[in-house]
Amino acid sequence: MPRPPARLILILATVLLGVAVLGLGLLRAATYEEPDPAPIAGQEAVPAAGAPGRCGTVPVRATRELRGMWLTTVMNIDWPSRPGLPKEQVQAEYLRWLDLAVAQHHNAIFVHVRPSGDAFWPSAYAPWSEWLTGKRDGRSPGWDPMEFMVAEAHARNLEFHAWFNPYRGSQPAPAGPGADFAKLAPNHPLLKHRDWAISYPDGKTARLYFDPGNPAARRFVEDAMLEAVGKYDVDGVHFDDFFYPYPEGGGNEFRDGASFAKRADKSLGRADWRRQNVDTLVREMSERIRELKPWVKFGISPFGIWRNKATDPAGSDSNGLESYDAIYADTRRWVRERWLDYIVPQLYWAIGFDKADYAKVLPWWSALVKGTGVQLYIGQGDYRVGEKGPWKQPDQIERQLALNDRYGVQGSVHFSAKQIREDRLGAVTRYRTKHYATPALVPTMRRLPLRPPEAPRATAARRTDGKVAVEWQARGGTEPVSWALYRVDGAAANLVATGRAGKQDAVDPAPPAGAATYCLSGLDRSGNESAISDPVSVSP
Repeated sequence: MPRPPARLILILATVLLGVAVLGLGLLRAATYEEPDPAPIAGQEAVPAAGAPGRCGTVPVRATRELRGMWLTTVMNIDWPSRPGLPKEQVQAEYLRWLDLAVAQHHNAIFVHVRPSGDAFWPSAYAPWSEWLTGKRDGRSPGWDPMEFMVAEAHARNLEFHAWFNPYRGSQPAPAGPGADFAKLAPNHPLLKHRDWAISYPDGKTARLYFDPGNPAARRFVEDAMLEAVGKYDVDGVHFDDFFYPYPEGGGNEFRDGASFAKRADKSLGRADWRRQNVDTLVREMSERIRELKPWVKFGISPFGIWRNKATDPAGSDSNGLESYDAIYADTRRWVRERWLDYIVPQLYWAIGFDKADYAKVLPWWSALVKGTGVQLYIGQGDYRVGEKGPWKQPDQIERQLALNDRYGVQGSVHFSAKQIREDRLGAVTRYRTKHYATPALVPTMRRLPLRPPEAPRATAARRTDGKVAVEWQARGGTEPVSWALYRVDGAAANLVATGRAGKQDAVDPAPPAGAATYCLSGLDRSGNESAISDPVSVSP
């Protein structure tokens, strides 16, 4: 999970580098380029639909960019506001988060549905989450939150990415049961399979983990996550950076010695074996998701440094904790092997930070994904706005998003929902005005199924309650999943709204007072767009 400041290993810097130094850093970073890997058989699909065409005599114009936020349930960081609330309040709070996403012109939400070996759905593999029910007894709350969450997100044309922590089995005491088996829910799987459990670290902060080196435990964890994929119409499966735990120091060890001795290839050291275990989870989940539901995306949000250049010439121009060595996450390999559809490195550092300069680490990731088909989104650290040093500047994330555009980044996910709502220093308002002022379509992915519908037929436009509603009908055998509404504005027709196809009228929420001309397109669930409808107009 994206972490609060105390969890970051890097030392925070408080001084921005000068503009000249920043420019030099960008110049150096821009020269770095990874060789493109050879194509992998079976992973190339038909190219995504091209530009949809013109609205009358002018071209249509729309941004293709994923925009999302993490909605965190562990410790009730974002939602629900506290455990044990009645269904009606939990649902009302969730709908307000979706309303926020829509107001910010987001098109995706990443919801924490398996924070610690638990579940926000009726699961045969995990107890109900205490962050929802307020109890650790495994009893049902009497309704299905996942069914509700997915349906309401889709009603607002938001992608729903189900966010899982694969190996965490409990929360540390006193917030959770810690490493005390007696305090787990009665139906917790680690009670039945204690040989799957490893406690780390020592003391009051201990929690239980499923052993990543135990194939039975790994398969069980995969099955638990795939249960949700099979039952619900999710658009994505999402992990953050918790595989093996972050090192705590103080002599603490992740005690997997017995598992290593029993299962490891004798040619492997402990570190390589652990990386192999994580690689296996990532590869198997990729394969199994594609087999179960090929249209579901798979992505991971890792710590922002693979390795430092001082350690490995292929690493980034940074000097911080290395996920390859510290938590056994070979993020570079996952991209190069194309096990992922997207990757969201957590770049929670300021431009100019000496240990990990955003402006230097970003180009490394941009170069890494080149030629792989893996889409690069960035995890943005909204929670840091207002901290001392460069984070006191309200334009820090605004400037980072500008760098993202320069390096071809295809989207951002913001941590977390609460910080977006709070809008510290007006930072969210600033970057929304500059970067998210209009809606955006999600990027298409070549691997996903391609079924763009025929151009819809726009039949009429009418003014109502200060809005313009465009009536339309689908044509042909492939029904659109969603629609995109374009309004002519001078030399182009710009995207002004999107929506789910179940609501037949396409609505422009902020039309001009004068006459206006509109066109419409339909999209499949992978974001591939149809041709454009004929224009319809509305009078002043």
